[in-house]
Order: sequence, then C-alpha cells, then structure tokens
Amino acid sequence: MTKQNVRQLPGLALVFFMAFLIMGGLSSCTSAKKLAREKAAAQYAANVEQSKKDLTAMLNGTSTMTLDEQLKRLEEIKSYNIDDPQVKDLIAKVSDKLQSEKNQADRMAEEQRLQQQEAAKKQSEEVKFAALNDTFQKIAEAPSYDIANQEIAQALTLFSTSETPVLIIISQNQGFNDYDRPTTIARFLNYLKDMKAYHYQVSSVKRDATGKIIELELINK
Repeated sequence: MTKQNVRQLPGLALVFFMAFLIMGGLSSCTSAKKLAREKAAAQYAANVEQSKKDLTAMLNGTSTMTLDEQLKRLEEIKSYNIDDPQVKDLIAKVSDKLQSEKNQADRMAEEQRLQQQEAAKKQSEEVKFAALNDTFQKIAEAPSYDIANQEIAQALTLFSTSETPVLIIISQNQGFNDYDRPTTIARFLNYLKDMKAYHYQVSSVKRDATGKIIELELINK
C-alpha cells in the first residue's frame, strides 16, 4: 500500500492498520525470542547429556582421549556451568582422578628426564676420558718394557707430578664409594706395565689451573 493510499484511509481504518503492523512486529519478536530460548534449552540438554557420557568414561577409564585431551574436555565441561547434581558430582570425582594421573605422569616424566640426563652424563664422561683410558691401555698392552716406559713418560706429562694421588673405587653403595688403598700415578702406571692388563675406567679427574691432573679417580670395570 502506497503512502498516498494510506493517507486516503478513514481515520479509524488507519488506526487499525497501524495496530496491525505493531502487533505483527511484536508477534515476530516474541516468536524469535521463543525460538532462541528453545534452541538454548536444547543445547543445554545436549551439553548435559554429552557431559555425563564423557565424564563417566573418564571416571571409568574407558575414554579414548589422551590425558591432556581429557583435562581440556573437563575444563570445557566446567565452562558450561551446568546446574545438574550428577554432573557436578562427576566433575569433582573426575577432577581428582585426572589430577592424580597428571601428578603420576609428571613424576614419571621427571624420572625419565633424570635417567636420560644421567645416561648423557655418563656417555659424555666416557668420551671425555676416552683418551686417558686409551693411554693406560697402551701401557698395559705395550709389547716391551722399553715401549711401556716411553708410554709412561708421555702419560706423566698429563699430571702435575709423579706423586699425583690415584684413588681406586672398589665398590659403590647408595651413593658412597669404598676405595682401595691410595697410590700415586707413577706407581699405578708401573703396576700396569708389570700386570700387562688394565681393568679400570676413569671415573673423575681434578685439574689445576694449567689443566694438569692433580687427582685421578678410577673404578673397577
């Protein structure tokens, strides 16, 4: 209807026409709000139902999700603010269960990290002391005393003096070492020459400011 036609309507008819338009608008607005409420209610019901299923699976240990995924899903369910006694109870129980599992996983990860760190340290020490072990091995396997003495003279240049103490670990228990009688590097190298065998492994060394060894610690293989 054009503006001209509206102006031509009798006064009462115009009032009815305007009322019709207003009621139609109100009706449309009410329907939209009702639809929105119904949609929200349906979504809430779906969230409640799915949350119960997921939480029950987590609690029973039948969930196919990883621990991290379960923790993320738990936080998502909490964000729904579901006012359902069963869901609230499940949330509390699952929270305790997952936190316990996370603590255990963290402990295992830390233990694994320490083991890897210790293995890497041991490997690094083996590489670091490889040359020194090879030197001692050459003295023990020298084909003659003359060659052994040459190797000993060369080896002694690595130490501050020929009297540098040598400590030999014969056993280890709970972090404590039990040592054989102390000796000196000169006596130890001559011992290798006479025994023609090297059954030790360098465990640690101490050096002075010039890099010379001032204490040697060995361990029985």
